[in-house]
Amino acid sequence: MYKLRDYAKKHDITYRTAYSHFKAGLIEGSYQLPTGTIVIPDSSRSTQRPDYTIIYTRVSSTINKDNLESQAKRLVEYCNARGWGVNEVVKEIGSGLNENRPKLLAILSKRVATRIVVEHKDRLARFGIEYINKCCEAFNCQLHIVNQVDTDEEDIIQDFVSVITSFCARIYGKRRSKRKTERIIEELKND
Repeated sequence: MYKLRDYAKKHDITYRTAYSHFKAGLIEGSYQLPTGTIVIPDSSRSTQRPDYTIIYTRVSSTINKDNLESQAKRLVEYCNARGWGVNEVVKEIGSGLNENRPKLLAILSKRVATRIVVEHKDRLARFGIEYINKCCEAFNCQLHIVNQVDTDEEDIIQDFVSVITSFCARIYGKRRSKRKTERIIEELKND
């Protein structure tokens, strides 16, 4: 048997969340002693999935490939300091505005992870983090973002930067597309 606080530590959740799980009947076999202590039998410990931690790192372009390696290194050190074994380190190059990121989609569709660790939320996606978080919760996976914003003001500023980045990417993408079209027309004229 072990106590609810041990359950909370093992699952990297707050005691309050663990208590909510207990009240909702989500912790199989758990019960409350007359003293008020909530205990969980060892048998329920073995029915849980073993921890499987995946580190996800992303950069926007190959120019930043060195940052990809340093992100991975920092996150491995962070997980080791927390006592989490790292099962996979996934490195991806692609825009945070683009939903076409096969490595991230593979992590979410395999559903083997019990914990996904990212350095900043924008490394996962510029928008829609809550959707990804809900997807993770659906298969009992915790999304762990190392560098959280401290205040609402910082969060609003990050959202503003993401919106501006999104519009800039669309504008530059159109310019690139226009230049490509002009190049094709020029080549056709030369032929």
